[in-house]
Amino acid sequence: MTSGLDYAFAGGAGLLAGGVNAIAGGGTLISFPALQAIGLSSIDANITNIVALTPGYLAGSYAQRQDLVGQARTARRLGVAAGLGGLVGSVVLVTVTGKTFSDVVPYLILLACAALVAQNRIRALLEARRAAHTRPLGDGHLERAAVFCIGAYGGFFGAGLSIMFLAVLGLFTDDPLNRVNALKQVLSLVVSVLASAFLVFTGHVVWGVAAVVAACCIVGGFLGGRVAHRVNPTVLRLLVVLLGVAVAIHYWA
Repeated sequence: MTSGLDYAFAGGAGLLAGGVNAIAGGGTLISFPALQAIGLSSIDANITNIVALTPGYLAGSYAQRQDLVGQARTARRLGVAAGLGGLVGSVVLVTVTGKTFSDVVPYLILLACAALVAQNRIRALLEARRAAHTRPLGDGHLERAAVFCIGAYGGFFGAGLSIMFLAVLGLFTDDPLNRVNALKQVLSLVVSVLASAFLVFTGHVVWGVAAVVAACCIVGGFLGGRVAHRVNPTVLRLLVVLLGVAVAIHYWA
């Protein structure tokens, strides 16, 4: 039975997750363990979290809509691969046992932490590739396959999804970083929407909690955007990574 205090705790986690996503990324590493802390099973917490954070991707895509101009064809082409991957990942998620998922979660969390740590390095490498006029990889099939795999990861867990999309997309285009950023935001939205469209029928979504987290995440994203220039994203990212590592260790304890 979820209490008022549980809802308040989940809402606070959603607020922090939205703010952290707006400033540095990695909000899932806050909201997911918080949902488990209020008594949700690992799978219920994960699925509820995926559904709850979907509006945040929509808001992010809308905010970057100007950088999407001229990318409609690419977004449609890669969106199909990303969406199918997200759907496959969500189907796999509900077919594994709770124990199997719990066994895998700490490794997924550490993978997300690694992506978060590498975020600045990834951005720097992409900018360096563009500045050096390095020719992007040209295999469209390889690009779609990579996007599909990342989409499947997103449908299964999702932490660090945007960072992984950013890294892969940068290998296949010489577009400036702001345009790659906007495209990865749309692909993350597609993955989240398709995964959620399936997951809402599985009976694992705790709707009251999902609604509170979603609303608070949107508010957190707005507030985070307002104070982003006052917060050191590197320090915030480090704190989130330390939290993620602590959660992973807790799973192994």
